[in-house]
Amino acid sequence: MDGHYKKIRSILAWVLVLNWAVAFAKIIYGFWTRSSSLTADGFHSLADGLSNVIGLIGITLASQPKDADHPYGHKKYETLFSLGIGAFLFFLSFSLIKEGIGRFISPVIPTVDAGSFIVLLTTLLVNFIVMSYEYKQGKLLKSDILISDSMHTRADILTSISVICALIAVKLGYPVIDPIVTLLIAVFIARTGFEIVREASRVLTDTIVITNTKRIEKIVLSVNGVKTCHKIRTRGRGDDIHIDLHVQVSPQMHVDNAHKISCEIEDAIKKSISGVTDIIIHIEPIEQ
Repeated sequence: MDGHYKKIRSILAWVLVLNWAVAFAKIIYGFWTRSSSLTADGFHSLADGLSNVIGLIGITLASQPKDADHPYGHKKYETLFSLGIGAFLFFLSFSLIKEGIGRFISPVIPTVDAGSFIVLLTTLLVNFIVMSYEYKQGKLLKSDILISDSMHTRADILTSISVICALIAVKLGYPVIDPIVTLLIAVFIARTGFEIVREASRVLTDTIVITNTKRIEKIVLSVNGVKTCHKIRTRGRGDDIHIDLHVQVSPQMHVDNAHKISCEIEDAIKKSISGVTDIIIHIEPIEQ
């Protein structure tokens, strides 16, 4: 488990360095050319870096071992801190909406040159590589933080493409497109924030994790001695799934055998379904 979180921290640290390198390149060039859409895209990348910091803090807390006050562990801290990433995105979206409206009231014609496109295309390539790698590792490690952060970077890619379109429009003589794209970027960011909050809320409110309960039932019924299986419930995260269920056995069965069946059921489920960490089995006699 320590190695699991160490790998996640390492990925976040490298992504943080790349995100802030991309952010400062966009912000500096955006201010220099007076492009609100390019500057907005830069601050979006800066928020990517801030979300990495949040993720590092969350992972540090989530990696703590079980203790007397947290007998189920601290893994949900990772999910909780992913909400912080969502909150940052909502705040950034609001700020960019103000910026875009301000540019309508007080128009500023940005300078568009070859350097603007070079900066955007280079950072776009970096973001695509980061997003693909982080999302793949997030799925592999079943990390809410990495998946949420990669979604954040995905939004950054979409906004960078929008900024390129805006700069082309400005070059063609339509500077009003620049603040319009800034507002569109704000919408993209808010939508990504909503997706992150929605997914985190599903975990924190104990939404069902395994929708196909028939799969669990089939595994349980394969254990010798089990008559029926019902009241199957699941909750938790992809890497920390909790299951509780009721199993009916013969009323003449000795408690030792019932206990043995419970252990066999637990082993069978954990071998068949990855991410399951805790199973509560209620043994009851089948009605004659």
